[in-house]
Amino acid sequence: MKFKGFRRKNGTAGVRNHVLVFPTTVCASTVTQAISNEVAGTVSATHLHGCGHLGEEKEHIIRSMVGFCSNPNVAGVLLVGLGCETLTPTLIAERLAEVGQRFETISIQEAGGTTNCITEGKKLAEQLLSEAINAKQESVDVEELILGTNCGGSDAASGITANPALGVTSDLLIAEGGTVIISETPEMIGAEHILARRAASKAVNIRIREAISTTEENIRSMGVDVRGDEPSPGNIAGGITTLEEKSVGAILKGGSTSIVQVTRYAEPPLKKGLILMNGPAHDVACNTGLVAAGAQIVVFTTGRGTPIGSPIAPVIKVSSNTTLYKTMRDNIDINAGAIIEGEESILSVGEQIFTEIINVASGKLTRSETLGHREFAINAIIPTV
Repeated sequence: MKFKGFRRKNGTAGVRNHVLVFPTTVCASTVTQAISNEVAGTVSATHLHGCGHLGEEKEHIIRSMVGFCSNPNVAGVLLVGLGCETLTPTLIAERLAEVGQRFETISIQEAGGTTNCITEGKKLAEQLLSEAINAKQESVDVEELILGTNCGGSDAASGITANPALGVTSDLLIAEGGTVIISETPEMIGAEHILARRAASKAVNIRIREAISTTEENIRSMGVDVRGDEPSPGNIAGGITTLEEKSVGAILKGGSTSIVQVTRYAEPPLKKGLILMNGPAHDVACNTGLVAAGAQIVVFTTGRGTPIGSPIAPVIKVSSNTTLYKTMRDNIDINAGAIIEGEESILSVGEQIFTEIINVASGKLTRSETLGHREFAINAIIPTV
């Protein structure tokens, strides 16, 4: 099975052809947005990081930035810095060069201030854009797709409609040789024994248990019992009663195949198949980690509704119930609520999502793209859910 994608010089294949303007520090956010706003056809992201990072956190942020900027959906990236920050454009560019990503760099201090930096940055962004325009779509095997899965604003129907349907999709893509990433480790607490049984090896079994137990221990270190504080108020209003109930439903997004690898947040998988990324339940930060790990597309299931997207990756929304589908029609791509209505089955909706992925990979815009949703956040290394 094929889709129409963009072949990169480093051998990867993207489903979009973005030129990204990206700040390596929060201090360059305004200039970054100004450059992108003045160069039509580019996209940008802003964040709160880039300065004062040490040790493990520094490497974590670098990995996230480099992974995001080198996602196959990015034809080229302009890195914008201040000049005195911890994570300079030069530092990130060195890592990008290692993976064969096209980039340009600029610094506000070296450019001589905001106005000069915007002027010079526009020229660099326009150069990257002129190169990207020449890229042509070509036939790409579906086995080159990496699918990120996420869920948020879940309800009582999520675990019986949207999530298991996405699980069918995951199995279909993996059967074609593709890769699927599941994450949201806090929403695996209480279901770790189920996931561990699906480990492809003893080593993976141990990593699954370690990732989930460490997440819960980190939360407890703050004096919080997550099993008492989760599910969230929105989940409770949607009919979910316990964290375990939420977790058992959430993990269904990964289908039924063996888990072949456990990765860190924003870490590209080394194997094909089903991957567990140790990441947060924070919707936007999780999406960012999935995309930084190489996912060209994200499928996001929801029972309460959410509009979020990504600056560089299409996010397909699947509603768990028909009421949500009708209420937030402009945000939802596929209605899994039809399963409850008796109009569809879990299998048929799963197949529908799979077909939508192929269409989106070939250029069809998602609702979040059409509406301009480009939310971005990097997960911080602190106990969080």
